Amino acid sequence: MTILVLGGAGYIGSHTVMALKQQGYRVVVLDNLVYGHSDVLERLDVALVEGQVGDRALLEQLIGGHHPATERAPVQAVLHFAAYAYVGESVEKPALYYRNNLAESLTLVEVLLAEGEWRGEMIPLVFSSTCATYGVPDPDQIPIQESCPQRPINPYGRSKAMVEQLLADVAKAHGQPSVAFRYFNAAGAHPSALVGEHHEPETHLIPLVLDVMSGRRPYLQIYGDDYPTPDGTCIRDYIHVCDLADAHVLGLKQMLERLAPSPTYQVFNLGNGTGYSVQEVIETAKQVTERGLLAHVAPRREGDPPVLVASAALAMRELGWIPRYPELRTMIEHAWQWHQRRFRV
Repeated sequence: MTILVLGGAGYIGSHTVMALKQQGYRVVVLDNLVYGHSDVLERLDVALVEGQVGDRALLEQLIGGHHPATERAPVQAVLHFAAYAYVGESVEKPALYYRNNLAESLTLVEVLLAEGEWRGEMIPLVFSSTCATYGVPDPDQIPIQESCPQRPINPYGRSKAMVEQLLADVAKAHGQPSVAFRYFNAAGAHPSALVGEHHEPETHLIPLVLDVMSGRRPYLQIYGDDYPTPDGTCIRDYIHVCDLADAHVLGLKQMLERLAPSPTYQVFNLGNGTGYSVQEVIETAKQVTERGLLAHVAPRREGDPPVLVASAALAMRELGWIPRYPELRTMIEHAWQWHQRRFRV
């Protein structure tokens, strides 16, 4: 069975590619390599097609099984990770984000609908969404459930929320099956250190901390130490990237195997339900690496809520998803192993 992974050369996409291969699926990746890394897929021995999701002709070839990379086998399902995900950039270049994240997803959906109509059977889609669709939730809504109002505060979050609405609408109109996962803070790396987190530029806290501890950055910038939290720094829900990958495989299997009379469109939070502050992340990283770091405190960033913690009870109940690596220390240990391997620290 051939699965097409869009954005499979990126952080979460590559870990999901690895999980799919371990489950026996044949995987083909489409990635424009703006933020992805082709060397990751070479290590995983996965076919890579370089191109845009919005390239309708290319999508039709791939999904229909008319492209050499698919070995002339039609694609049975699509996992969609391809997106630009820098909040600040989305504010500066909103049109770029709406075109890449929303317009190209619309092209994908149109191709899926056309191919599904031709086959007489719709093609399942798993969509990578984000907790940024919630915006700044009220404190009494923590932990955040899927029913929490979506009030995104930047073009990145709005572009993801719009794709979710698109999927819900086409599911209702055409029976197009899809699952959307709203991640909280992805962290860690595969325990083998074969794949891990490497963004340019890097904005995620754990790799930034490890960069400072390995001497690749001079100091860590902490945005605000006066929040109404126990140590004054923001609290976030960190979820191991391999646990995210497992959830995608479970969501895919549910649609492919029709394990239950489930709705044609479903949405799930993915988090651990436990929050850790910036300072707790730093202290845990010190214990793991046995190194220190220099930190500078800067003013709060606009729109940063004090606490963001997920309720993932729905995914656990409906998909049977259970995080394998819920502890922050484990996430940092795996990230550090990857960091040492990649940068020869």
